[in-house]
Amino acid sequence: MSQWTLLRQHLHKYPELSGQESATAGYILEQFAQFNPDRTYMNLGGAGVAFCFDAKEPGPNVLFRSELDALPIQEINSFAHRSVNHGVSHKCGHDGHMTILMALAAEVVENLPKKGSVTFLFQPAEETGEGAIAVVADSQFEQFYPDYCFALHNLPGHPLGDVLIRKGSFNCASRGMTIKLNGRTAHAAYPESGISPALALSELMQSLPPLAATLQSDQLIMLTLIHCSMGEEAFGTAAGAGKLLVTLRSETNQGMALLIDQVTEKVEKIAARDKLSVTIEWQDVFQASVNDDECAERVANAANHCGNKVIWLDEPLRWSEDFGALSQTAKGAMFAFGAGIDLPQIHNPDYDFPDQLISQGRDIFFKIYSDLLLQDKP
Repeated sequence: MSQWTLLRQHLHKYPELSGQESATAGYILEQFAQFNPDRTYMNLGGAGVAFCFDAKEPGPNVLFRSELDALPIQEINSFAHRSVNHGVSHKCGHDGHMTILMALAAEVVENLPKKGSVTFLFQPAEETGEGAIAVVADSQFEQFYPDYCFALHNLPGHPLGDVLIRKGSFNCASRGMTIKLNGRTAHAAYPESGISPALALSELMQSLPPLAATLQSDQLIMLTLIHCSMGEEAFGTAAGAGKLLVTLRSETNQGMALLIDQVTEKVEKIAARDKLSVTIEWQDVFQASVNDDECAERVANAANHCGNKVIWLDEPLRWSEDFGALSQTAKGAMFAFGAGIDLPQIHNPDYDFPDQLISQGRDIFFKIYSDLLLQDKP
């Protein structure tokens, strides 16, 4: 068993939730010390850590990103490296992503940059959409501000090692919207003396998804109903409050802004009509992840060079990824990495990252690094 498989299995065994990744970051710090980086940054946007290798000659800073956090999912696997933390597990493959960056660093120290610098970023809180935003907002980020940034995400359901890439929008923007409607309770025998949210909730559930659909032009815009509740479990009391949760999703940040405006206007109009007060809260806010054309080509060229099949996507992936906050700061690209046709899907309780991807991901990233920082011409 390779050292990278052992490292990946250790990370898998000791997962931590978003915002709680201090032990994982500490382990990465401990392991990365063997590479003797020129600069180290800690507590980035929370538990994040970054390591830089600098050349004497000026050139671009190339950043490679991985995630530190795991998910609140109870693992059902029985292998020896299963999670020891109850209710927490690496069911998105971030353990594998971290290991790919560690393996890449081992190659880089044998082939240090001839110009510019390379940064390895281990980012917290990707699963909540808060991590990349917090890293970019951290004052330390200015010390390794990238010119180029790259990331990958494994994707079961596609042949192992296939590289799925796209220019422009790659992952959708998304956000959770909680709508709280407040009226007035009443005796169940005299419901007319209260103000019920029932009609408003019913109308919103029927009208909001079609409203999102009408906004579609040349891009994906959608709204998904998630949860609805009203009143209390008391047969003598007519409901006076209700709550509706929906997820908004759009191919672009501009489309998301339009969707937010239209949905908010609709909610407020219906609430006012029914004499209900309304509050709106936002959670799990992800910006669209947009691939720079040049960087997407660099990914495709590197994958072809390494013998991986490249698939150019016609439309963005619907799921969200907070890499978009980083790629807004620099030229960047993320690609999806086929994890195998028969592998359980990410977020499934029996998922486990395929170790065969570690060397393949390392090689693709190293080719990108080599083209940008080891060659006389980019």
